[in-house]
Amino acid sequence: MILMPYRIAPSRIPGAGQGLFLDAPAAAGSILVAPDGIGRTYRFEDLTADPALSRLLHTSVRWFGEHYTLSPEWPDECYVNHSFTPSGLWHLGFIFADANLEAGTELTVDYRHLLAPGQRESFDDATSGQPIVGFDWAHSIGQSTARLAQLLART
Repeated sequence: MILMPYRIAPSRIPGAGQGLFLDAPAAAGSILVAPDGIGRTYRFEDLTADPALSRLLHTSVRWFGEHYTLSPEWPDECYVNHSFTPSGLWHLGFIFADANLEAGTELTVDYRHLLAPGQRESFDDATSGQPIVGFDWAHSIGQSTARLAQLLART
């Protein structure tokens, strides 16, 4: 669930389509998106082994460890685009403001936290042209935890 007033509009990221934009300012470390409606998680190998589930792989998001959710209904949270310099911090399904954000900011996260270890996104980073490849769990949770601790220490 998105906890801030927002709108869906054309993204400022080349080739990204639509994006999610904040309609109010957000303080660094504040929760912008919280998980809801998670009915089931799957192990990544189960997603890729089952033909019906593998067709939904493009809707998968790492929840924790080796467990992933599927969101084929594409809620508005799916309009949060990728950036290697994101405005939001993905941490265990939550998105926190990664700085003080002004109204009108496009909410982005680093998709490497959402992908399976070594999984390559079907597109490259729009700014750098570099591939977007999933972090292993230890790196992802370590990096996001350290960053969240920095953000919360400032509040």
